[in-house]
Order: sequence, then C-alpha cells, then structure tokens
Amino acid sequence: MKDNFGIRLTGFVLLLIFCFGVSQGYSKDLHVKPDGTMRSIKQALLLSNNGDRIIIYAGRYTEGNIIVDKSVSLIGKDNPVIDGEGKGEIFTVTANDVIIDGLIIQNAGISYVQENAGIRLKEIERCIIRNNKLIRNFFAIYLAKSSDCLIENNEIQSAGTTESSSGNGIHLWSCRKITIKDNTITGHRDGIYFEFVKEGNIIGNVSEHNLRYGLHFMFSDSCMYSKNIFRDNSAGVAVMYTKSVTMTGNTFEHNWGPSSYGILLKDISDSEITKNVFIGNSTGLYIEGSIRMKIKNNEFIRNGWAIKLMANSYANIFSENNFIGNSFDVATNSRSNFSTFQGNYWSAYSGYDLDRDGVGDVPFRPVTLFSIITQQQPASLILLRSFFISILDVAEKMIPVLTPETLMDTKPMMRRIL
Repeated sequence: MKDNFGIRLTGFVLLLIFCFGVSQGYSKDLHVKPDGTMRSIKQALLLSNNGDRIIIYAGRYTEGNIIVDKSVSLIGKDNPVIDGEGKGEIFTVTANDVIIDGLIIQNAGISYVQENAGIRLKEIERCIIRNNKLIRNFFAIYLAKSSDCLIENNEIQSAGTTESSSGNGIHLWSCRKITIKDNTITGHRDGIYFEFVKEGNIIGNVSEHNLRYGLHFMFSDSCMYSKNIFRDNSAGVAVMYTKSVTMTGNTFEHNWGPSSYGILLKDISDSEITKNVFIGNSTGLYIEGSIRMKIKNNEFIRNGWAIKLMANSYANIFSENNFIGNSFDVATNSRSNFSTFQGNYWSAYSGYDLDRDGVGDVPFRPVTLFSIITQQQPASLILLRSFFISILDVAEKMIPVLTPETLMDTKPMMRRIL
C-alpha cells in the first residue's frame, strides 16, 4: 500500500512539473521558414517564452523593427537575411540573456535624428551577439547602459563615404564588462567606439578602412585591448580622457595621412602600452597631456614620426622599445622634458660600446634639429634626405641649442631587443 502511494505521489509531482514546464513554455524550439506555418520572426516572438529558441531558416525577412523583449535565442540556419530596407532599426533587444547567432542583418536606415542600428542592446545584461554578418547598416551593433555582454566573431561591413552619413561598427555608451572579441569591422565612421565604459575588453579584432578611427575610446577607465589589428584607418586610433588602460599586443599599421596616428593619447594617466607594433603610420604614438604612462617592449618601424611627445606630458617611462627606420624617432614642442627614455634600441644610434656590455657608452638624443624645423615649417620635409640637413643634425647633437637637452636615452642598446 505504501509503495503504491509512493508511486502515485511521484507521478503526481512529475505531472505537476510537466504541466508547469509546458505552461511556462521553457526550452522549446520555434521554426521560422519563408514557406512554413510560421513565417515571421515577430510571430515567433509573440508565441515564445523565456528560454525558447527561435530557429530562423534561409530566406529574406523584411519585418521592420523587431523588438526582442523575451530572453530567447535567435539562431540562424543557412544564413537567413534580415533586411531593414533602409527604413529604420532592425533588432531592438530589451530583455536579458538574449542570444543572436548566425544571421545576416542588413540595411538599417540612415538617420540624422535617430541612431538606427542593425542590433541595439538597450539596458540589458548577459546578451551574446556572435557569428553574424552585419552589412550596410547605419550603426551595426549598439549597446547602451548594458553589462556582461559578449560581441564575438561578427563580420561588420559598411560602405560609408562621409562621417556624417555613417555610424559606428560597434558602439558602446555607458556600459560595463563588455567583451568584444574576434570581430572584423570595415567601412564605418569608427570601427569600435567606447564612451563611459568600465572594464571593457577588446580582444583579437580587425578594424580597418574606417572613415575616422579604428578605435575611438573616451572616458572609459579600467579597460583592456589586446591582440587587435588597426589598419588603414583615416585617423588611426584615439584614446582620450581615460585612466588605467592596458594596451598590449596590438598592431597599428598604415594609418597614414596629415592627421593620422597609430595611437593618439590625450589626457591619459596610469596606463600601459606594451608589446605593440607600430608600422608605417604617419605618427606611431602621439602623446598629449598624459602622465605616468609605461611604454615598454614596443616596435616602432618605418613610421614618419615614431613618437610625438608634447611638453604637457610628464612622468612617462619609455624602456626596451625598438626604433627602426623611422624618419623621426621622437619629436616634441619644447626644450623641456619631463619623461624618461632608457634602455631602448635606436637604429639611428651610431655610438660605441667599448666595454661590450650591450649598452652604448654615449647617450642618444632622439630629437633632431630637423624634426623641430619640420614642426614649424612642414614644407621643409622636401629636404629630408639632403646632405645639408645631415650636417645641421650632427652639429645640433654636438652642441644642443634648440633640441631638448635632457631628452636622451642614457643607456641605448646596441642590438635590437627581442
């Protein structure tokens, strides 16, 4: 009798669990197909519950702005196309724990009033956007007041011609703990944009051929970006009004133009720039109003100016960097110097090492007289390789008159640092 009661009780509990699960609609799949019984993503969202998956099959879907207000997964099968037809926003996510994976999202409308996006995450947590293609959108992915999200392995393309008619590829405003990983971004105004972001991580992305910056980074403390490639962007990368940033293992290459930089640093403090490669930029690293920076183990190769260091920057330490084949290694706007250069390798160094300890016996002065002249008279660059300029620079090194007397590397390395 007791055994039968136990069996009946167990069956009743299981029935309750089953009925509760069905009523809540947990973890069921809804299938959206152009020729199926369910043909609309909006219809599937209406019928879904938190935890469901919406499988979207190959086809073209034009549904206007799709509001995702439930914690569901939108999974693309065989690259379905979600087309905004240039009329407005495509996905607006207002629920936590949403996944958007495997979709082609295109043609979010250009607007000078609203920042229409292919995907907008609005005041949410723990969302994942991955493995999507976002094509010809005003803004591609836009996060506002969101946290603990992952933006991963997306291909983001646009074909903007002017900054005013183009939005950003990945745009973050007032966010926290966002990881942006292994994405490619081309043709937007800024590839990646951070404003008022805390503890963000930018890892392994390629941002190239953007109209302004590959990365534009403002008022965003305690962030890290590593192993990214910023290539052929009109103005390079800008990091401004920020503290406690780690920039390591990145490549900044071929950001070339009258106002282009590998990195522009403005009003940065207590940050690190380590193990990066700056190659073929107009200016590799521009530093203005920045303090207590650690610049170590970087490669500055064949840039116009490797470093432009403004006099309002101080307590910065440059060590164990390689300066190879740059037109100018260091330029500054003052005879005063408040930063330290020590233990770097300079391909332009022609000193000697009598005790053979690997350190040059004569200090190296990386600021040349001609670099100062070109700062004041840019047209003089035409004389860059002339014999007359070489004589001027040699004379200035022997008896410094215009170059900063204290800006020198007292321990220049004789060999490239590995």
